[in-house]
Amino acid sequence: MALHDLENASISSSDSSSFAGDGHDKDLDGHRPSMHELHQSISQSRSLRSRSQDWRPPASGTGMTLGRTITRRETVLSRLRTRPTVPPFQHRLEHQPTTADALVDFEGPDDPYRPINWPTKKKVITTLMYGLTTMSATYGSSAYSAGTEQIAREFHVGTQVATLGTTLFLFGFGIGPLLWAPLSEIYGRRLAVMCPMFVAICFSFGSATAKDLQTLMLTRFFGAFFASAPVTNTGGVLGDLYSPAWRGIAMAGYAMAVVGGPVLGPIISAAVVVQPSLGWRWTEYLTGILQATILFLDVLILDESYPPKLLVYKARRLRVETGNWSLHAKFEEWDVSLSELAHKFLFRPVQLLFTPICFLVALYASFCYGILYMQLGGIPIIFGELRGWSPLPATLPFLCILVGALIGASLNVYNQTLYNKAYHLAGNRAVPEKRLPPMMLGSVLFSAGQFLMGWTADPRFHWICPCIGLVLMGTGFFTIFQAALNYLVDTFTRYAASAVAANTFLRSCFAGAFPLVVGPLYHNIGVGPGASITGGFAVLLIPVPFVFYVFGERIRAGSKWSRASVLD
Repeated sequence: MALHDLENASISSSDSSSFAGDGHDKDLDGHRPSMHELHQSISQSRSLRSRSQDWRPPASGTGMTLGRTITRRETVLSRLRTRPTVPPFQHRLEHQPTTADALVDFEGPDDPYRPINWPTKKKVITTLMYGLTTMSATYGSSAYSAGTEQIAREFHVGTQVATLGTTLFLFGFGIGPLLWAPLSEIYGRRLAVMCPMFVAICFSFGSATAKDLQTLMLTRFFGAFFASAPVTNTGGVLGDLYSPAWRGIAMAGYAMAVVGGPVLGPIISAAVVVQPSLGWRWTEYLTGILQATILFLDVLILDESYPPKLLVYKARRLRVETGNWSLHAKFEEWDVSLSELAHKFLFRPVQLLFTPICFLVALYASFCYGILYMQLGGIPIIFGELRGWSPLPATLPFLCILVGALIGASLNVYNQTLYNKAYHLAGNRAVPEKRLPPMMLGSVLFSAGQFLMGWTADPRFHWICPCIGLVLMGTGFFTIFQAALNYLVDTFTRYAASAVAANTFLRSCFAGAFPLVVGPLYHNIGVGPGASITGGFAVLLIPVPFVFYVFGERIRAGSKWSRASVLD
C-alpha cells in the first residue's frame, strides 16, 4: 500500500476516535487526551500527509508492493452513486507477498486437465464445433449476395447500393476482432465466442425482418461485428489444443471452414431466392437458424480451452473443497488494464504492420481474401450474364473454389509432415520458413487461375475452362491463406495475437471493398481485362514467399518483434 494510503487511514482513525465519547479513547496509561492534544495530533498527521505527496514509488524489484490508486473516474462515480467516504482498504497482512505454495497450477506437463493433453477425440470434436461456428459466421457474409437484386427492387435503390450489405458485413468482420480478441484473454474462449454469437443471431433475424434499407444495413454491420468472435478466436483455441507439430493440420480444418462459408452461401441462398414463396428474407432467416442450431450444440458440447481460465476454475473448486481460501491461480492476480489490452490489440498490430514480414504477408493474404469475395459478383456475371445460365446453376461454379480449397488443404497437410521433420531437427523449435513451400506454389497457381478464368469467360470457350481457373484460384487462395497465418504465428511467437489481429483487420478491409469493384470493372472494360488487372497484382506478389524463404531468418533476427523466434 502506498505511504499516503496508510497515513489517510491513521488520520481517519484519529478523526473518528476524537468524537467517540464512549470511554474507549484513553491511552495505555489511562490518560484521557484533551481536545487540544487531539487536534494537535490530527494536525501533525495531516502535515505528514501533505509532505508525503512528493513521495514516489520505489523502482520495481525492491520487494515493496503498491496499493491501487483511486482514479479520477472512480471519484466521479463515487459522487454520482453517493458512496460514503471511506479510507483505502488495508489489512494487517498486506505487506506479506503471496507464497508460491498458494498458487494453483497444472500437475506437470502430462496433466490431463491441460488442453494440449486432452484425448484426440475431444480435440477433434472441439475443433469441429469451433469450425462449424466459424463457417456459420462466414456463411452469413455471402448468403446475402444472392438476394441483392430483389433487395434493390424492394427498397428502390441501385444494385451497387444493395451490395453495401456485403461490404458493411465484411467491415464488421474487420472491426469486431479488436474487441473479441482481448475479451477471450480475460473471460476465456468459450464465453467470448458464445455470447457474441447469440447477439449475432439476433441481428440475423433482425436483417430478415428489416422494414427499410437503413435497418438492413445496420443489422448486417452489427451482425458481422458480433459474428466475428469465432473467426478471430478459433485460432487461439487451436493454439490451446495443438503443438506446432499438429497445429498446421488443425489450421487446415479451420481454413476450410473460413472458405466453406462464403462458397456454400451463394449456392444455398440462390436456391432459396428463386422460390417465389421465400425470397431474399429467407436467406437471412436460414442464416439465423443455422447459427442458432450450431450455438445450441456449442453450449452442450464445448468446454473452456484457455489454460489460465481453466486454472481459475481449478482454484475455485479447491477453495470450496479444502476450505483454504488462499489458494488461487496466477491469472487471478492480474488486474485487467484497458491500456494494456489496447496496446496489445490496437497499437501493437499497427506497429507490427510496419515490419516487412507482417506487412507483406498480411497484404498478400488480404489480397487473396478480397479476390475470393470478389467472385460473389464475378461468377454470376461470367456464368449468368455472359453465358445465360439461370440464377441457381450460375452459382454452382462456386463449388470449383471449394474443390481447389480441398486440394490446397491436402498440400498443406503434406507440408506439415515435412515441417515436423524440420521442427524435431531444430530441437522442437518452430521453423517459420518451412511453412512457405505451399505458399510458393500457391502464388503461381493463384495468379494463373485469374488469367485463365478471365480470358475464357467468353461463351465461345467451353464452360470447363473458367471452372479450371476457379479451381486454381481456390488452391492458390487456400495455400496462401493458411501458410500466411502459420508463418505469422511462428514468426511473432510472443506477439502472435497481435499479428493475427493485424492480418484479420487488413483482410476484412480488402474483402469489403472488392465486391463493390467487380461489377463496374467487368461491365466497363470486360472480364478478361478486369481479371488481368487483379491477376497482374497477384503476379507482383509472387516473390513474397520466395524472398522470405531465403532471407526470412535474417530478417527475423533484425527485428525486435520477431527476434525471439530466432533466439528461442
